[in-house]
Amino acid sequence: MLEQLKAEVLAANLALPAHGLVTFTWGNVSAVDETRKLMVIKPSGVEYEVMTADDMVVVEIASGKVVEGNKKPSSDTATHLALYRRYP
Repeated sequence: MLEQLKAEVLAANLALPAHGLVTFTWGNVSAVDETRKLMVIKPSGVEYEVMTADDMVVVEIASGKVVEGNKKPSSDTATHLALYRRYP
């Protein structure tokens, strides 16, 4: 599900430490699918150096439920969801 979007979110997240924009695992990039019903976000606490596209977590925007992924979504998920809900 959303393999291309997961790859893009991974690439954007990996760019953060490359440009000195994050410390440790803090900082997150997310994106929504074309239906604006699902969000892809990085997992919580996974180091950038070992993160893969398969680690990305898919969350339903309306409910906040994880619909794909076996890791816990970022601790910033609620903030990202609030922004996507407010600015569809």
